[in-house]
Amino acid sequence: MSIELNTTDGQVTITNDVVATIAGGTAVECYGIVGMASKSQIRDGIAEILKKENYSRGIIVRQEDDKLHIDMYIIVSYGTKISEVASNVQSQVKYALSQSLGLDIDSVNIYIQGVRVSRD
Repeated sequence: MSIELNTTDGQVTITNDVVATIAGGTAVECYGIVGMASKSQIRDGIAEILKKENYSRGIIVRQEDDKLHIDMYIIVSYGTKISEVASNVQSQVKYALSQSLGLDIDSVNIYIQGVRVSRD
């Protein structure tokens, strides 16, 4: 699936991978995030941290009734308040997608896949 935007100059098509990559890049820059986790790969209770080129594997972009929904699977840093980290990620992702692509995001759902000690 992709997002179709009609402008006065023509038509713009934005793929879900582009939306996912921007959302993932924005999320990992937020305080308290260790990394992105795969949405489908949980083995023995351990979530794998995705590298930069694979952020789209940890994000699902859904379109329902002309509304855009994003599901993000993240790993948070130990000792941070999870609700604050999730709220910060939600607001930053909405802002980044609004500014860079001009998209209105209806919801950003955060799924915590693990808690790890960050290596700063």
